[in-house]
Formats: sequence, structure tokens, C-alpha cells
Amino acid sequence: MKMRPRDVLLALIGVFLFWEVLALGFNQAIFPPAHQVLVVFTQEIGSDLGGHFLASLYRVVASTILALLLAVPAGLALGQSPRWNNFFSPVIYLLYPFPKVVLVPILIILFGIGDLPKILIILIILFFQILVLVRDQAAGLQTELIQSVRSLGAGRRALFRYVYLPASLPAVLTALRQSVGTAVAVLYVAELFATRWGLGYYIYLQGSTLFDYPAMYAGILAMSLLGFGLYFSVEWLEDRLCPWLHAD
Repeated sequence: MKMRPRDVLLALIGVFLFWEVLALGFNQAIFPPAHQVLVVFTQEIGSDLGGHFLASLYRVVASTILALLLAVPAGLALGQSPRWNNFFSPVIYLLYPFPKVVLVPILIILFGIGDLPKILIILIILFFQILVLVRDQAAGLQTELIQSVRSLGAGRRALFRYVYLPASLPAVLTALRQSVGTAVAVLYVAELFATRWGLGYYIYLQGSTLFDYPAMYAGILAMSLLGFGLYFSVEWLEDRLCPWLHAD
């Protein structure tokens, strides 16, 4: 169900009002009111917080692009070939439910403390989610449709480009939309290890080291906006690339 901007805005106002009331009820430094956090957010976003936001944005976008480049062709290939799908399905079945976030320390040991291990962990998670949805979508195409296109002289490359890829595009976007929250959550965990830039590091530093709780919540707000921005970007792409999904 697609939400109207007005409904989203009203829900956002409601959340902030509830936050204000709840903060007044608790009256604790660890839970500052929403207006105080917004003031700190506007002050910090132009300095340190903005740099941490850009670092996190780069890692999420880079891992998402790499996941698409790797998972979409692999999913389409498995969906087209029952033999290859039967061969790889046990491996996918084994690895898909595995909690990949536990690989963060291993990746840091193997690849150091830069951006690469953080990008890799998000890439691994997104890869399997996109792969499975695209594979199932491609494998579920009607045989009559494929045969009718083949009767016009289309080869495997033409089927891939004009049949499997367009038909699987909604599955790709659905996988991305479902993975945004997971990617941002994993990013937070990954940025707690061996880094000095990123929203995860900023939130932990402000809350657990400096005890600057308004700044900590400003970091949480920035990470929430990162997730919202990615989610709505996927929705925007879906509207442009798959307009038939929302046709009345």
C-alpha cells in the first residue's frame, strides 16, 4: 500500500508529539524531549554529524549497488536454468537464514578497519535477499510466455533482456525495500568496530562515552532519516520503473 505524503507527515508529527509527552513524563536526562534533539540535530548536521552521515550513506549505497550487480544476474541465471538452480539451492538454503552479522569481527580481521568490511557485510546480507526473490520470480514465469518469445527467434540473451529482467524488476525493488531496514541496522553494528566515522560510531560515542544524550538522539534521528531516505528512494524508483504496479 502506497502512503500519501500528507499521511506520512501527520504520522511524523504524531510521533514527535508523543515523544514530547513521554519525555516530560520521564523527566530524565537520558530521554530528552524532541524539540531539544531537533535543535542539536540542526546544529550538528552541518559539522561532525554531517560527516558521519555521509560516511554511512556511502557504505550503504556502495554495498547496495554491488549487491544488485552481483545478485540480479545470478538470480536470473538460476531462474532460467533448473539444473543450476537444483545444484545451488542446497547451498542457498543453508546460508540464507544464517545470521550474517556475526561475520563482522571476522571481516574486520581479514580486511582491516576501513570501509571494505562494513560494505562487505551489508553486501552479503542484501545479496541473498535479492538473489532468492529474483530467482523465484524468474523461475515462476509462465512457460507459454517464454515459448511465445522464443518462437519469434529470441535467444537466451534476448530472453534475459526482454523477458526475465523486466519481469523480475518488481522482485528486485521489493527485495531492496525489505532490506533497507536490515542494511541500516547492520550498518550500525558494523560501525561500532574499528572506525571513527559513521553514524553507528557517532551514536555510541555520544551516548556511552561523552554522555551527551541529545547528541546521541540526534545521531539516531540521522540514522532514521538515512533509512527513510533509502526506503522512499526505492519507492520512487518503483513508480518510475514499474508504473503498472500502481495502476488503478
